[in-house]
Amino acid sequence: MATSSASNPSKMKAWVYAHHGKPVDVLKLNLDVDVPQLKEDQVLIKVIAAGLNPVDFKRMLGMFIEADSPLPIVPGYDVAGVVVKVGSQVKILKVGDEVYGNINEKGLDHPKRYGTLAEYTAAEEKLLALKPKNLSFAEAAAIPLAIGTAYEGLEKTGFSAGKSILVLGGAGGVGTMTIQLAKHVFGASKIAATSSSAKLELLKSLGADLAVDYTKHNFEDLPEKFDVVYDSVGQSEKAVKVIKEGGQVVTIEPVDSLTPPAFRFILTSSGAMLEKLNPFLENGKVRPVIDPSGTFPFSQTPGAFSYLETGRVTGKVVVHPIP
Repeated sequence: MATSSASNPSKMKAWVYAHHGKPVDVLKLNLDVDVPQLKEDQVLIKVIAAGLNPVDFKRMLGMFIEADSPLPIVPGYDVAGVVVKVGSQVKILKVGDEVYGNINEKGLDHPKRYGTLAEYTAAEEKLLALKPKNLSFAEAAAIPLAIGTAYEGLEKTGFSAGKSILVLGGAGGVGTMTIQLAKHVFGASKIAATSSSAKLELLKSLGADLAVDYTKHNFEDLPEKFDVVYDSVGQSEKAVKVIKEGGQVVTIEPVDSLTPPAFRFILTSSGAMLEKLNPFLENGKVRPVIDPSGTFPFSQTPGAFSYLETGRVTGKVVVHPIP
């Protein structure tokens, strides 16, 4: 038996697409979508904020149809909200808990049909963590997929205290998290990062020792070499030129051919990883970065996607409030 707060509706508002294409063309607001049915290990979340990620619009464009769930789809991976119902096998979370997370454990392997751009979404308990008390719902929604991607990439390179790193795309959602985690969680000895001119000061404020303006300088011409290059923009072929012997390049971008020591990975999300990083969020050492123009109300979700698609976002785009 699932336990729930008094009366959860059976229908909800949600953004839905029934065929693939550009978000402004295919995304429609539906006022009569079934609230997702809970599985035993899931909780139902009243969504308050949802973070957008490039994977959302790439999925909408049909870039990984063969591994996707069937249409129609409610998009959205990242969520922050309140638990309103729990499945019978849920162990820790309870009704009323404020939670956040990425609802898709495997981002490109049949992500859920019912995503987070809706009044309600369902997610496995193991994918969620309690929201850091010092963060708003909008701030929390900006975190899960980006921080998970940053953390897992650093772990997979064996990154550790005393190592140096170059972050390509330092002002993006993943880049802003990678800089902060490298410094405060992993103890990097030196952090360099690339961005456009206007974002160099942001990189320094997040912990970069060297901020490189990619509009004026080629990072591959830097005099020093790094233990790790974290490539969030798809330039791994150049990146191998600036690693030390025994170093690694990790990328999250689909690249035609990668030669070692460069490798690509796809995030596996978990609530346990968020819980491990919550202390760094709660003490303010790691903070979400939301684009100054990047918070959109639920009614303007297609506009939020259009802004994300420009590729010029600083940090994250968030949809908030969600009714």
